Amino acid sequence: MATENKNRATAAAILPLVGGAANVASIAHCMTRLRLGLHDRSLVDDEALKALPAVMGVVEDDTYQIVLGPGTVARVTPEFEQLVEEEREAAPAPVAVSAVSADELAAQGAAIKAQQKAKNATPFKLFLRKIANIFVPLIPALIGCGIIAGLNGLLVNLQWLPAVTPALAAMASGFMALIAVFVGYNTAKEFGGTPILGGAVAAIIVFPGVANIDAFGQTLSPGQGGVLGALGAAVLAVYVEKWCRRWVPEALDVLVTPTLTVLISGLVTIFGLMFVAGEISSAIGTFADWLLSNGGAGAGFVLGGLFLPLVMLGLHQALIPIHTTLIEQQGYTVLLPILAMAGAGQVGAAMAVYFRLPRNESIRRTIKSALPAGLLGVGEPLIYGVSLPLGRPFITACVGGAFGGGFVGLFNQLGDTVGSTAIGPSGWALFPLLDGNHGLGSTIAIYAGGLLVGYVAGFLATYFFGFSKDLLTEFNVSQEPAPSTIAATGGTTSSTKPGPHGGPDAPDPGTDPAKAPAGV
Repeated sequence: MATENKNRATAAAILPLVGGAANVASIAHCMTRLRLGLHDRSLVDDEALKALPAVMGVVEDDTYQIVLGPGTVARVTPEFEQLVEEEREAAPAPVAVSAVSADELAAQGAAIKAQQKAKNATPFKLFLRKIANIFVPLIPALIGCGIIAGLNGLLVNLQWLPAVTPALAAMASGFMALIAVFVGYNTAKEFGGTPILGGAVAAIIVFPGVANIDAFGQTLSPGQGGVLGALGAAVLAVYVEKWCRRWVPEALDVLVTPTLTVLISGLVTIFGLMFVAGEISSAIGTFADWLLSNGGAGAGFVLGGLFLPLVMLGLHQALIPIHTTLIEQQGYTVLLPILAMAGAGQVGAAMAVYFRLPRNESIRRTIKSALPAGLLGVGEPLIYGVSLPLGRPFITACVGGAFGGGFVGLFNQLGDTVGSTAIGPSGWALFPLLDGNHGLGSTIAIYAGGLLVGYVAGFLATYFFGFSKDLLTEFNVSQEPAPSTIAATGGTTSSTKPGPHGGPDAPDPGTDPAKAPAGV
């Protein structure tokens, strides 16, 4: 009951600060964020929101995103939805306003919304956003099934509960056996088609009967093409459906459109997409294995060092289908444990900032409040409240991630594969999802070693190279620095605003920085 009251109190504190129920157009949440569609962005009180104890930060995008952290957001969102509904039901009838006032208000809201969207409205980033929207809803199931798979593997190795392990295997594998259907459903939904038709076409890929079909001189295999084939099949189904809607008479639409959509898309999928997507999927797996087997240390160094900048640019979303393909093929993705080292470098950098600025209680307070989330793989509070506003510590955090990634990559090169059975978590939260080819103990030890290397490298790089003399002089004071200070000392210059919990100035993340799955 106390927890429920706490979650409701958090929701009640957030609602008036986003303009009340009348200003909320849509409500959703991902692993760490409450995502709100708002009618008028100018009604939001950013500073008051960031000052709330439960709020780790806010992010601008096509939706207004309030970072609450894993677990918390799933409990606060239903309370928030209920409060919005209650406030709308209790609201009095709207008071009429003059046409001029309404037009002016609408123009103001539209201008603000357009300004925010323009920063991330490049065609490539919009496409990546759609891809992320297809796969992100699948993450909870991937995590749950991944943890069950790990538990089952442990019980099998220990030869415990032999009567239970087959049931656990079924629970862990059932979702993965049908993941193509879920991808097809979400793809059609995201691209503007009928979701169930996208799922129906994608289901062809996993249907056992395709083993009786010959295409390109070879017999198809159930699941051939995997999630990439399902993605392509569902996109094709959307375009076929839209074509049918334009040309099929309304009286026949309910019969003809679904039939033609499944028929045309299904034939192309069976006699084309499954083969092509299967070749691409195999190439992805082969290349990932080759990369880490032959250049693991170097590849890990580059991947671990560049992941935070990729997140800042929104380009990390391109990796989501690759992770999912590797999990589908091999049972785990070897890339995620390496990329997770970026978060370790971020934690190490934040700890160095804490010790280098002993007089700046504002920044130290931000670090203390955000560090537990950072250890669990939620990096946004440390990034936007500490390292990025200061400038150099963001770069040295990337250095820490590079060394951690190089450590994990080196062991992959030596034959000790370290992978994750699901995407989403990182940091310490990734331990229950680890898997590899040399036993769980070895896998955990390598990953833990990578985290330690990332922490230490990020700390040392930041402590010794993260501050210029001017930057250290300006920030190692008891009062909060002004935004102009950051610009004058080589940090972020424009579009700055106070960080979460009264911390330092954080940039307006105009490059869609927080689309990542929960861990960076």
